[in-house]
Parts: sequence; structure tokens; C-alpha cells
Amino acid sequence: MTNFRQKKYASDKFLRIIFGLILYAFGVHLTIYANIGLAPWDCLAMGISHHIPLNYGGAVVLIGITAIILQLLMKERVGFATLTDALLTGNLVQFFNEVSPFPENHSLRFGIVLMLCGFLFLSIGMRLYMSAEQGCGPKDGLLIAVSRKLPKIPVGIVEVMLLAVVTITGWILGGSVGIGTFISVFGAGMVMHLFYSMIGFDPRKLKHKSLAETLRVLSGK
Repeated sequence: MTNFRQKKYASDKFLRIIFGLILYAFGVHLTIYANIGLAPWDCLAMGISHHIPLNYGGAVVLIGITAIILQLLMKERVGFATLTDALLTGNLVQFFNEVSPFPENHSLRFGIVLMLCGFLFLSIGMRLYMSAEQGCGPKDGLLIAVSRKLPKIPVGIVEVMLLAVVTITGWILGGSVGIGTFISVFGAGMVMHLFYSMIGFDPRKLKHKSLAETLRVLSGK
């Protein structure tokens, strides 16, 4: 691969990942602004932020890095997008939360609409950064890693178990749990499925590269 092609390859992948994560983070922001209960991982992050000197964004980064470490310990591949997601997404969500000019929402109906819109932005963002084939998000990667360790249990059941542990832990730590929490568990996947079906995108067909493989391509080896 020539030097020009290497730079074009890196630029294209990098832009997809960054723009995708910005849209993804805005989607998370909408689900938080809905104010009807946090999604499981956001509940955990908010709960953690009550007990250590980190804001919500910092807690998300901590969770992401921990998830990556666990994946490495379980000998799973970690890609450039996985690492970027862990370091960037929480801070982007925190930024959107802080600059939002709108008052706190107190309408259940409007909150549900906001949460569904958030799921759509999540889906669009994930489609963009996953299409770079540089790894999935740290939490998704952790789900896959845990599922491999429990081969006799369907991945859907593993996800429910994982989200249950995350939600209960976040609630105990002081995270907000409400109807939005349950909508997130079931609704996010449904919106994602419908959106990906409409555009003909199948994440299972992607061939993600590890961070080491990407570095080898960029170095021309």
C-alpha cells in the first residue's frame, strides 16, 4: 500500500469513527435528557459519578477502559474504534449535556419520544463507526467476550443477565432507574433492527481489524 493510499485509508476510517461517535453520543444525550430513567450503562456511570471525583463523562471513560481490559484478559481482539469509543464517547455526551440550552423535561410522553429519537441517533452513529471495521464499542465487545465464555447460554440471555447486573449496581450506587430504563433494554435493539433492515446493513458481515492489524496496514507491512 502506497503512502498516499495509507493516508487516505487512515483518514477515511478515522472520519467515519469520529463522526459516528459524535452522532452516537448525541443519541445518548437525548436518552438522558428524556429524564424518564437512564439506560443500564448510563445508570451505572451516573451512579459511579456520585461516589468518586469524576463526572458522568469521566465515569463512562472508566467503564469503557475497564471493559477493554476485561476483553484483553479474555483474549478478545480490540480495535482502534473500540479504544476511541472508550476514551471519547463519555466526554462527548458530557459536552452535549452541559451545552444543552433546554430546560429539564418533565413530560413522560415527550420523554418517550426523545428516547426513541436517541435510539435512532445511536443506530446511525453505530452504523457509521462500525462500517470502518475497526472494532465495536467496548460494552458490546464485553458482551461478546462474556458470551464466548458461556457458550451454552444464548447471547440474548447473556445480554439480559449483564444488563441486569449493570442496572442493579447503578441503582444501588444512586443512578436513576425508571420506565426509560426498561424501554432502553428492549426498545434500543428494536429501533436498531428496524433501521438496519431498512438500509440493508448487517453488522454480522463486517470483518473487524484489531488495533495491531490496523497499525500493520498503516506501516505498510
